[in-house]
Amino acid sequence: MQTKKIYFPKRLLACWHPIGYSHEIKAGSPYGTILLDQPIVLWRTSDGLPHAMRDLCIHRGTALSLGWIKDDCLVCPYHAWQYDKKGACVLIPQAPDAEIPQKAKTPTYYCIEKFGLVWVALKKPEFDLPEIPEYENGHWKLVNTGPFNWNSHSSRQLENFTDFGHFPWVHPGLLGDPERPEVPDCKVVVKDSVLHYSVVRPEAANSQDFPVFANEDIVKPERRSVYELHLPYTIVLRLGWGGEKGMVYFFTSQPISHNRCRGYCIIGRNYDYDKPDKILQEFEQVIFDQDKRVVESQRPQQVPFDFTEELHLKFDTVAMNYRRAMKKEKLDY
Repeated sequence: MQTKKIYFPKRLLACWHPIGYSHEIKAGSPYGTILLDQPIVLWRTSDGLPHAMRDLCIHRGTALSLGWIKDDCLVCPYHAWQYDKKGACVLIPQAPDAEIPQKAKTPTYYCIEKFGLVWVALKKPEFDLPEIPEYENGHWKLVNTGPFNWNSHSSRQLENFTDFGHFPWVHPGLLGDPERPEVPDCKVVVKDSVLHYSVVRPEAANSQDFPVFANEDIVKPERRSVYELHLPYTIVLRLGWGGEKGMVYFFTSQPISHNRCRGYCIIGRNYDYDKPDKILQEFEQVIFDQDKRVVESQRPQQVPFDFTEELHLKFDTVAMNYRRAMKKEKLDY
């Protein structure tokens, strides 16, 4: 039985999506992945710039990501046809003197590098990436965590990051306390394609295994969390405890397909510079693994943007605004 093809919203193709950490796209080696069900190959030319194109040799449909790089061209592993950064075939070894057919090319995509990630848009981008000055001023230590591969849609992975009500139950002792399950009021302001909101709540104590936060006890100082949710699947979170110490979480999700995604989380902090990266990396692995078990059980696997399909209460205000904004921007399903 043939599987029915599911189409993505057109505007989703015109968004920047993370495709991999910069260190994953190595010089001299093609990198293959999937974005919105489309096979993508990334590679770097000798100037270090990344490029993205469809992972397909037009000759016999071979994955170009299995090949290699020569003379700033991507070489197919099957018959060694060479493709330049514009996606045009420039050499057919079996017929070196023959005119190369116009059909001998593969589509290329928009590609940039920012925040230690490589981003791809399948159509001309209509949305800007966020600005994070802390990541550019040299005073913050940045730590890559993950990546986090989940069998769910990116909308579920993103919305989980906005859900305050699950902290006491899914992350007890790390992000929440079952004795204090109430969710504080939260006002969401939507400006264009960005949701702005903040919460102040009592903080769980730093654990001995993961002393990652700047708070010294459970209640004081309280944590202030200021969020920017950039549609469709990106969040900038700034944490503060009333002093100069702060953290910036940058989370974004790669929509691989309707039931697979890959999350990236880059954390910046202006304190504890000498602590090893692995403390934050192991902490986030625990947190994301706790979330993964629950989110992968959700049905449907992508967020249902029809409000009648799930029950919404007051403490779901961020999720409700997210779903409403996605529909308004025609990024929903």
